[in-house]
Amino acid sequence: MITIDGLREFGADADSALKRCMNNEDFYLKQVNKAVMDSSFEKLKEAVDEGDIDAAFETAHALKGVWGNLGLTPIYEPVAGMTEDLRKKMERDYSADIDAIAIRIQELKKMML
Repeated sequence: MITIDGLREFGADADSALKRCMNNEDFYLKQVNKAVMDSSFEKLKEAVDEGDIDAAFETAHALKGVWGNLGLTPIYEPVAGMTEDLRKKMERDYSADIDAIAIRIQELKKMML
């Protein structure tokens, strides 16, 4: 089960995110669980694999907002960098970013067990 302490150990800025959730811990943790299980990251991977820069940007931008608001810093930071490169329509190898995010999402999913 994901906990506030577990998120802090993960590197999340849970305290700031809790403030955005009016210090409602149950609500915050529910939103984190939803974000972890959301399929948007899979859509980002597909768009990157297909070279669809516009779709990748839109998805990365949305994920940046969600993960940023939830204080999920370890997955926010790589997607934020991707978002800016995709905004500039940079055609580069995004696999290291995707891999870094995937690893951190898996860490969060393990906390859910």
